[in-house]
Amino acid sequence: MSYGDDYDDTRARGVPAQTRTRLPDQPDTGPRGPVSSPGRTIGAIVCVVVLLLAAIVFASQNRDGGGEEGGGGGGGSADGPEARSTAPSGEQPVDGSFNGIPTGFAQDAQGAQSAAANYAVALGGTEMFDAERRRTIVETIGSAATRDDLLTGYDADFTAALNERIGLDADGSAPAGSTFVNRTLPVGSTTTEISDTSAEVSVWCAGLFGIAGTDSQTPVRTSWFTLHFTLAWEEGDWKVVGSEQTEGPTPVSGDDVVSGAEEIAEAAELYGGFTYAR
Repeated sequence: MSYGDDYDDTRARGVPAQTRTRLPDQPDTGPRGPVSSPGRTIGAIVCVVVLLLAAIVFASQNRDGGGEEGGGGGGGSADGPEARSTAPSGEQPVDGSFNGIPTGFAQDAQGAQSAAANYAVALGGTEMFDAERRRTIVETIGSAATRDDLLTGYDADFTAALNERIGLDADGSAPAGSTFVNRTLPVGSTTTEISDTSAEVSVWCAGLFGIAGTDSQTPVRTSWFTLHFTLAWEEGDWKVVGSEQTEGPTPVSGDDVVSGAEEIAEAAELYGGFTYAR
């Protein structure tokens, strides 16, 4: 409720903007304190300005890393807050890509987290609904020991019946005039176990899924889930041995206005995805 909703403008009612009250003369109560000189007032103002400038410079230095060596930006002390563990390391995460999926991750905890985040994106995209493309993805990121089992499991999940139920064509494409949206958006990652040959990594994700179209029966919705990866170090890279998905953590939904199907479709086609790194 604003002030003007309940009170008329004082100028419109002829009420002066400021009312002065004249008090009766008071008896003399003794000598008054000294009056501040203009020089003292100016000096005090200058001191305050100097202190404010010093505080701004100090805060800026802290925000830029305070001149610490290394410039990693994600080191922190061993006793630092836990959230620092997901800060970017500043290291180049990969050397390249294969079949459109980043490869060449470092053989350490940060490399394992980068691999898991990027593999989450690959396994949570629209291409998993196309049988040929799904095989390529699994062959690219899957461990040699479990690759066939992974593909068998994914083939059992992504079936023609599922495509029909969602409203997709048999090859996983959306009907004419519609846009199929399926994106996994990593929010953060953590390593629960790590060695030279294996790693257990969890990736907290948000997701977009549905068909944007005027006749769609499955409009694009958001979801929150966590992917738990078991990785193995093979042939100079991290590979997926197995994965599991659990719900949440799910935050409270905001008050954002829901966009129309056309706007969602345009956004899905306009904004590309990312590669992820620690």
